[in-house]
Amino acid sequence: MISRHRPILERDRLDLPNSIQISEIGFDIDGVVADTMEAFIRLARDEFGIEDLKKEQMTSYWLEECLSIPADTVMAIIERLLTDPFGVGLEPIPGAREVLTRFAAYGRLTFVTARPIEKPIEAWLKSLLSDVPSVDIEVIATGCHSAKAGVLKELGLRYFIDDHLETCQELCSRGIGAIVFDQPWNRGPTPFLRIKAWRELQAIILNSAEHRLK
Repeated sequence: MISRHRPILERDRLDLPNSIQISEIGFDIDGVVADTMEAFIRLARDEFGIEDLKKEQMTSYWLEECLSIPADTVMAIIERLLTDPFGVGLEPIPGAREVLTRFAAYGRLTFVTARPIEKPIEAWLKSLLSDVPSVDIEVIATGCHSAKAGVLKELGLRYFIDDHLETCQELCSRGIGAIVFDQPWNRGPTPFLRIKAWRELQAIILNSAEHRLK
């Protein structure tokens, strides 16, 4: 397992082509498709009375390192997010629904998450992408970040978009192209391609004549 404190080095970089086919890329869910931290903030306020918590305060992926919230409270909120995405009112990152629906016209959508259980978030994704046939949506829960690279290799995926820098580092070390979805907890210099919105990813993936949408 990669240490969360190992620096991300320039030699870890894997340059990306001008265009990527849908069949070549996988997607993380939390922090990329699902606005999980917005739901965390809302639950902290409404159920635990924690006011004035903002997303920009989440400067570490490991929330106990950056928030003055008891660890048991953090875990209680995360448990709700993992087991009941509908009940907590989990919302998508802006643009995710629209862009993923367009991507689905060009191939199957594959999501690989470090969540320990698959069914709740799979149901949420299929509801979010209701215009996409269920058979064209694959969701794999690995249970830990370090298992993602092996799963992606097994699936034959060459690229992956994630908000977790240590995962991106591991992917690059295994020859998988990493794309970072910009979030407060992954800011700072990195060798990886960074996107700030789903429209940017759409421009990369649908950049070739074969995949361009008129």
